[in-house]
Amino acid sequence: MKIFSRVVALVLFSITLLATCRGETPTDIPEGFNPLPIASDLTGWEGGSTADPRKITEAQQLKWNDEIKEHWSVDGDEIVSDGHGAHLVTAKKYRDFEFWVDWKLSPAGDSGIYLREMPQVQLWDPANKAAHKHGADKGSGALWNNNGEGKWPLVLADKPTGEWNRMYVRMVGPYVRVVLNDELVVDDAKLENYFDRKAEPFAEGRIHLQTHGSETRFRRLLIREIPADEANELTSTIEANN
Repeated sequence: MKIFSRVVALVLFSITLLATCRGETPTDIPEGFNPLPIASDLTGWEGGSTADPRKITEAQQLKWNDEIKEHWSVDGDEIVSDGHGAHLVTAKKYRDFEFWVDWKLSPAGDSGIYLREMPQVQLWDPANKAAHKHGADKGSGALWNNNGEGKWPLVLADKPTGEWNRMYVRMVGPYVRVVLNDELVVDDAKLENYFDRKAEPFAEGRIHLQTHGSETRFRRLLIREIPADEANELTSTIEANN
């Protein structure tokens, strides 16, 4: 029954995914989604790092805010990182949400999407042999900082490095689903709390764009906040199928 339920859920999800992916341009916005800001002055964004949000001081936050101006920029409809400095972080906190993002790495690139402040949906170059010891050859889209389920992607779904990848992330309750280039790579795995492994993930938090050492580009950042009743129903369904 569990396998059958998962198959049905995946089929229904795939139909929805294809419906929202029909367009080819980065400006397509699926129903119910809103774009995150892409403004030259980075309005709507703050700086950040891999830090427990409960321990971030005002002085540290201001320092990161200044830092992003040096390392992040906007190029048309793309947000660009030079690979150094603070993370680019939404000023707004999110609870349960669906998130679309297109991303493109440089060779040997290493990046990530933090969910509710916690690392991370891993993005990296599978062809970078130096990072194979860390698992880069397995592909992007998984929860690399998990110790258990979800640490590795179910399939290698990356486009060749230098091409755009399209990724969907759903965070509901503690569970994360990731679809990369129309391939399911994380199947509602529980996101571990990086800052306290014995605790549940934070109930809400900011989304981070993180990069390591080389240029990374993001575009088509779209988000839909999931209402509490819908989130509760989804969480119940996930847990019933586990």
